[in-house]
Amino acid sequence: MKKEKIYFAEKYYNIRKAIFFVGIFVMALLMIAFWMSMFSARQMKEIISKDFNQQQLVLAKYAANRMENSLDFIKRELSLLNLSPSIQYLEKVSWASRTNTTLSAVKDDGVLEIRLINHKGKTAYIVDERGMSHVIQGSFADTNYYKWASLKKNKNRIYVSEITKDSEQYPEKLVMILATPTYEQSVDKAYPVATGNLSGVLIFMIDVTCLVEKAVKDIRSGKTGYAWVIDSQGVFLYHPHREFIGENAFNARAMKKPKISFSQINMIQKEKMLEGKEGTGRYTSGWHMNVETEMKKLIAYAPIHPRVYPQFFWSVAVVAPLSEIEEAVHSVFIRQLYIQGSILLAIIFGGVYVISFERRWSRILETEVMKKTDDLKNSLEELKKSEQQYKIFVESAEDLIFTVDEEAKFLSMNRCAADLFGERPDNLIGKTVSDLFSPKSAQLQLGFIRQVFDTERNVNVKYPVEVGNREYWFSSNFVPLKDDGGKVFAVLGLSRDITDTKKLEEEQMYNTERLASLGTLSAGVAHELNNPIALILGFSDLLLEKVDTGTKSHEIVKTIERQALNCKRIVESILSYSRHPEAIEYSADINETVEKVISVVENIFVTEKVTLEKHLTKDLPKVRGDSGRLQQVFMNFITNAFGAMKGGGILTVSTNLNSSGNKVEIFFKDTGHGIKREYRNKIFEAFFTTKKVGEGTGLGLSVSHGIIEKYGGDITFKTVAEEEDIEGKGTTFIVSLPVASPNSEQQTDQA
Repeated sequence: MKKEKIYFAEKYYNIRKAIFFVGIFVMALLMIAFWMSMFSARQMKEIISKDFNQQQLVLAKYAANRMENSLDFIKRELSLLNLSPSIQYLEKVSWASRTNTTLSAVKDDGVLEIRLINHKGKTAYIVDERGMSHVIQGSFADTNYYKWASLKKNKNRIYVSEITKDSEQYPEKLVMILATPTYEQSVDKAYPVATGNLSGVLIFMIDVTCLVEKAVKDIRSGKTGYAWVIDSQGVFLYHPHREFIGENAFNARAMKKPKISFSQINMIQKEKMLEGKEGTGRYTSGWHMNVETEMKKLIAYAPIHPRVYPQFFWSVAVVAPLSEIEEAVHSVFIRQLYIQGSILLAIIFGGVYVISFERRWSRILETEVMKKTDDLKNSLEELKKSEQQYKIFVESAEDLIFTVDEEAKFLSMNRCAADLFGERPDNLIGKTVSDLFSPKSAQLQLGFIRQVFDTERNVNVKYPVEVGNREYWFSSNFVPLKDDGGKVFAVLGLSRDITDTKKLEEEQMYNTERLASLGTLSAGVAHELNNPIALILGFSDLLLEKVDTGTKSHEIVKTIERQALNCKRIVESILSYSRHPEAIEYSADINETVEKVISVVENIFVTEKVTLEKHLTKDLPKVRGDSGRLQQVFMNFITNAFGAMKGGGILTVSTNLNSSGNKVEIFFKDTGHGIKREYRNKIFEAFFTTKKVGEGTGLGLSVSHGIIEKYGGDITFKTVAEEEDIEGKGTTFIVSLPVASPNSEQQTDQA
């Protein structure tokens, strides 16, 4: 009995040790996955922040352009008014009416009043913002603008004053003066001869804050972002906090929050904005709108170069709190973490399935290639009977079709073959294989052509070719063409570009080997542990029959049996990683499922500048399928739509019952770049993706297609690619699911 106890103790210790190491291995995998998720989240935050700042820069440039246009418009109106005889000759009857007409056109751009100072500098003829005209006397000859206008060299030029606050006429406003000398140089019926003398100075007094506010007050970046403007001295011309207007930006910030360091924004303002540069950045602030706390902000800035006064400039900035971006990214990261976990489990569970699927797909692909080759042969026989049908078929084919004579000169080629060399087919007829391909590639193909002429048989080969500086892989069939006497007079070449297929096969082989290794390791360890556990349980049953109930020995054996059963449960959970879960059929409410998915990604619509349009038909019957798995499918379509609409677009999600009433249809329509023709027959293949390495696995549509097929549904799509000269760019995916039977709904209620 003592020896048996020692034996079982040693066995139990070894099993526990093995389980411990397996647990450490699994934990290591989970930690690596978690670290990769955190790294991905940081990259996502940085990418979205940069993209958001670029959008703010667009807003800043737009506002700067609006202010420049407003100043140009004021300048033109000043010049046009200065050409009027009513102003040049100071006609008492019409000067006020003419001036008021101009003022009504420019007062929305901040012009407060228009003045005309006579040539003696002692009388001012004024039309104010109310449209009232009056005349005042004073000594205007000592003003800077009058002295400037009195110089003949400034004729037809415009004077721009510095921006001043607390002026005599308009206290508490930032005022800028535009002035130009007025000469008697126009002619009309009343003044048929112009004197050319100086008649006075024409002045526009401008409320700078009003002019700037018109361009930037409605700018909103994100949810709460806003814009502000400074002049070349760093003085706020506009800010949502009205108390800042007219104050030096450096001093205003320090006075509002003296305990916070504004070194970052001060450096940006001093070294970038006040130097007339544009760009983006981030800084620490002490407030945002009505919230006063230390926070990080994103800023984009652009210079304003008024063409009326090019030696001075202003600068506009658009800012928004970084927390808005981080909140959106955080929610996306959490959802991404769940999705990554689901994908990881799906990859582990599907290891064996992927291997069998890859083998089955290879056989199907080989059969399809042979079928298409046979179809081409049959088509060639029919093409001899109809020249028109020949042209339509050959020119529309996506394979390279050409004919060569015994000297390897091209007798004909279709559009696809000519596109490979960037020429029209007519320009390539008569050239040889050596003229178009690299020496090595030409020599290889010349051997195939010579073999056809010598043997009078087809040659089917796969080989690499080099055109220019690019290498391709071709799958070609060289067919002899015979005359009525049975002599081969030319060779027909049918070549398919299989470069992408070769890359896909290499990637599939790598992924398959990796998944197979992981599945084999898990299954092997679990099966090896099952044998000693079975022995422990067997001997435990024997011992329980021999010892008396209630004794210490009986209690020890029961403990051994209980712990062995625990080990068996753990081993069975490991074995489940290499098995398919049984398909359980449920019924789901499609509209409710769609709404759940949209609620998860609703913040991304704002950051991606995508407009969502929903058209959900009410009172739809439930469909066959699990709501959680269907959410995974719908999330994949919406994520793909975001990727196709970089820069913004419209995503339309709609549901309806088909005409037969036996299926519910769900539509996901985007206005993105569409799917290229060469990719349309591959998008549901496992591991096929057009994204860069690290941006996609190529399993999304393949897994989604498998889920929908399992529930008896199907997925179709319609697409128009950017390169196609057709209206309605974008892609529409249609998911059709059968209506659930009453038994399925009852099963859902019981669950």
